[in-house]
Amino acid sequence: MKNITIFLFVFLIAVVKAQTVSDYKYIVIPAEFNDFKDNKAYGLSNLLEKSLKAKKYTVLSSTKNDWPSDALMNPCSILNTDLLNDKSMFRNKLILQFKDCSNKVIFTEKGSSMIKEFEPGFQDALKQTLVKIPVSNPTTIVSKVAETTSTEPFKKQLQGSKEAILQTSNVVRYSNGTISVQKIQIDNSQFILVDGNSSVPFATLKSTTKEGVFRVKLGSGESTIGYYENANIVIEMPKANGDYIKEVFAAK
Repeated sequence: MKNITIFLFVFLIAVVKAQTVSDYKYIVIPAEFNDFKDNKAYGLSNLLEKSLKAKKYTVLSSTKNDWPSDALMNPCSILNTDLLNDKSMFRNKLILQFKDCSNKVIFTEKGSSMIKEFEPGFQDALKQTLVKIPVSNPTTIVSKVAETTSTEPFKKQLQGSKEAILQTSNVVRYSNGTISVQKIQIDNSQFILVDGNSSVPFATLKSTTKEGVFRVKLGSGESTIGYYENANIVIEMPKANGDYIKEVFAAK
């Protein structure tokens, strides 16, 4: 209950805590960068991936098929990578950026090389930026969720009923074997599922006309369905290829 109160308090006072790259575990490297359509030829993606793994980050592809369940359910624990071509007449230059789930740039670093050939020149520039990336030391990601559009309804609901929510004792814990969540009942028609360890909300469930079936809004902004099954909560998690993963949360 103490963790829930802290989480609600964070939303109610709108505290914003700056995050750094080292706070994150997962970093996505896209199949290609807009400014480097030939980045595979330059070897930039491989160099970037190798360096990030050496610094204890878990590198994910842009397709979600092989993402671990905790990454799927908490997209705000993920950073997205971008490489910008900053080339000048006499130097190969680039800019490395990392963006959070609200598309805010939390890290940017420029690299410049006197090597004129594209492949070795851009690799040399990228190596300079990689030196500035700290080793991964994941921490709680709360404020970023508060900044996203998908959680704005949570914030408004909490602001509108502060006393009722803070006094509630209707908290039930569930787990899918990997993630533990806590269910916070907002009213008779909707509730929030919150990460029990980090107090990060990743879904809100609203009742439908069919008893026990819910419309689900994930922290990523994606919509899906959920339902009760043998006293468990089931959420059909969408995949990039249009399929769904059945995530079963059993009451603890």
